[in-house]
Amino acid sequence: MTKLEKITKRIDSYRDEMTDMQIKLCAKPSISPASGGEGEVEKAEILIDFLKKNGFSDIEVIKAPDLDAPSGYRPNILTFFRGKSSSKTIWIMTHTDVVPPGELAQWRGDPFKAWVEEGKIYGRGVEDNQQDMVASLYAIKAFHEEGIEPNYDIGIALVADEETGSEKGIDYVLNHTKAFRKQDLIIVPDAGNEDGTMIEVAEKSLLWLKFKTLGKQAHGSTPEKGINSFKAGSFLVTELNKLYKIFPDKDPLFDPSISTFEPTKKESNVPNINTIPGEDIFYMDSRILPRYTIEEVEEKIKKMINNIENEFKVKITFEEAQKAPAAPPTSADAPVAQALKRAIKAIYGKEGKATGIGGGTVAALFRRNNFSAACWAKIDETAHQPNEYCIIDNMMGDAKVFAHIFLQE
Repeated sequence: MTKLEKITKRIDSYRDEMTDMQIKLCAKPSISPASGGEGEVEKAEILIDFLKKNGFSDIEVIKAPDLDAPSGYRPNILTFFRGKSSSKTIWIMTHTDVVPPGELAQWRGDPFKAWVEEGKIYGRGVEDNQQDMVASLYAIKAFHEEGIEPNYDIGIALVADEETGSEKGIDYVLNHTKAFRKQDLIIVPDAGNEDGTMIEVAEKSLLWLKFKTLGKQAHGSTPEKGINSFKAGSFLVTELNKLYKIFPDKDPLFDPSISTFEPTKKESNVPNINTIPGEDIFYMDSRILPRYTIEEVEEKIKKMINNIENEFKVKITFEEAQKAPAAPPTSADAPVAQALKRAIKAIYGKEGKATGIGGGTVAALFRRNNFSAACWAKIDETAHQPNEYCIIDNMMGDAKVFAHIFLQE
C-alpha cells in the first residue's frame, strides 16, 4: 500500500472514536462570556490531553485575558507534528468556541448531549467547528500510529473567540506570537459547501449602516402639520437601490458576482396607526467588491441623503454599525489553494474552485497580516441552526483531504 492508502485505512478505523470525540467535546458548552457562557477552558483541557497522547510537540497555550471568563482568560492552543522538513508549516486552524443553542424548543434533543442519527451527529458545534477540528487531529493521529512522517511540519491552531470577533482568539495570537510565516500554508475549515468544491480565497468589504430620519410628528388626519419621517425614509430606501447601478461591476471570483446593497432591519416608530412619525430608523447591509472602496460608496450615499433632505425637509443621519474593508485576497494560484484542489480531486473526485464570498471569515485576519490563507470544508452549512449536524462521512473525508495535503511535496 502507498502511504496515503495506509493513512486513509487508519482514518477509517477511527470512525467510532472520532464520533465519540465529537460527543465528548459537545458536552463542554464553550460559549463566549459575551454570549452568556464561561469560555473554552474545559474543552481546551480535553484537546490538550489528546495532543499529549498522539505525538504532538511544543504544545503552547496562549492565554488572552478576559475578566468575564471564570478562568480570567481564553485559551488558544498552538502545537506541531514534526515532518521531514521545517522549511514551511502546513497549518489547520479551527475554533473551539460555539454559539448559544438558541430556542431550545426547536431542538429535537439536548444541544449539548450530542446524538447520532442516520449517519449524522447532532449537537451545537458539531459542524461549526468540531467537524474539521476532529478531522485534522485524527488525520495526524493516523500519521503518528502508522509511523509515517509528513513532508513538512504540521501546525495545529485551536483558537477561542471566533464567534464573537476573534479579539481574544486568532487576532490575539497573531499579535503575540511569530509562529506563522509567509511561506506557510494556512487552511481555515470555517467555510465550505455541500460537495466540498468551494475554496474560499477572498471576501467583500462589509458595511452595515444605520439611517435615522427626523421629521415632525403630527396627527394622521393633518399631514400638513407634520413632516413624515417614515415616508422620507422609504424614499431614501428606493434611492439607495440605485447603488446597484452606480457600482455595477461584476467579478466572477465571487458568488454572487456583484456588490449588494440591501435594506434589512427596521425599527418601530409610532405605536398607533393615526400618528405621523417624527422619527424613523432602518438599516442597510452592504457587501462591496474589493475594487470599490467603502469611502466612495459612502460619498454616494451622502449625496442621496442630501437629495431626500431637500425634497422632504427632513434631517437624515447615518452611522456605521459595522465596517470591515476587504482583506487582500489569497491568489487562486497560491500554494494553499492548489494543494486543496489536488486533495479534493484525489479524495472526493471533484474539481475545487477558488471562490470569493460576501460573508466574513476569520481567514481575513491572516490576510490582513499578509499571510495566504484559504477556507475549505465539506459541510451542509447547518452552523448556528437548531439541530446543527455533522455528516460523519464528511468528517472522515475531510480528514483524508488533510492527510493528502500533508503528504504533498
